[in-house]
Amino acid sequence: MEAVQGAGVVVTGAGGGIGAALARRFAAEGARVVVNDLDADKARAVAEETGGIALPGDASAIVPEARDALGGTVDIWCANAGVGTGGSEAADEDEWERAWDVNVMAHVRAARALLPDWLDRGSGRFVATVSAAGLLTMIGAAPYSVTKHGAYAFAEWLSLTYRHRGIKVHAICPQGVRTDMLDASGSAGDLVLKPTAIEPEDVADALFKGIAEDRFLILPHPEVAGFYQARAADPERWLTTMNRLQRTWEDIR
Repeated sequence: MEAVQGAGVVVTGAGGGIGAALARRFAAEGARVVVNDLDADKARAVAEETGGIALPGDASAIVPEARDALGGTVDIWCANAGVGTGGSEAADEDEWERAWDVNVMAHVRAARALLPDWLDRGSGRFVATVSAAGLLTMIGAAPYSVTKHGAYAFAEWLSLTYRHRGIKVHAICPQGVRTDMLDASGSAGDLVLKPTAIEPEDVADALFKGIAEDRFLILPHPEVAGFYQARAADPERWLTTMNRLQRTWEDIR
């Protein structure tokens, strides 16, 4: 793919799951890949596998190091690191803060560091791994749902603000993906996500199709488009349906 071959790519949260699948796919398409993860051993393992460069650490703070590692230019930034914080409004303050910091502010900080160079040269690509929860919601996971809405809103804002200046933005919004995060989602994930869960490689395939089509919204589960349309067209009916799902979950947990 011309948009990817030879590009300098950073994938955060790439020690496993969707991030590792993205790193592998970008490398297979001829990109130069920086593999970031808080787990240094996992980052190094994926980097070794893909011929990439391991850069462990906080995804919010690695833009300068990543730029140096790629010879001075980051062409594509995949803001993939995320936390799947469950709970309700009663979740601890530190859980809410961590969800905001990782799921939203890490994207903001990366964009803040990347955009001056991208705007100067008139090109750059920002890929946000959001979630279908950012378009819809997820029962039993208030911090996750709320912050994924924020991640989607920020990606949308970036796209509408800078697309005429050469900045490409993609928001990936899958439902269940067979990763450690899905395994940790408990009975709510078992009910809502696992029946239609896909592999991380399917998410990478969907992203690359979206890049080829120059499309902002990437839906690895195509049925999410219909759910999103139903939510917008008749919010009361949609909320009633979701509340029915909530009650089913309450009965089985």
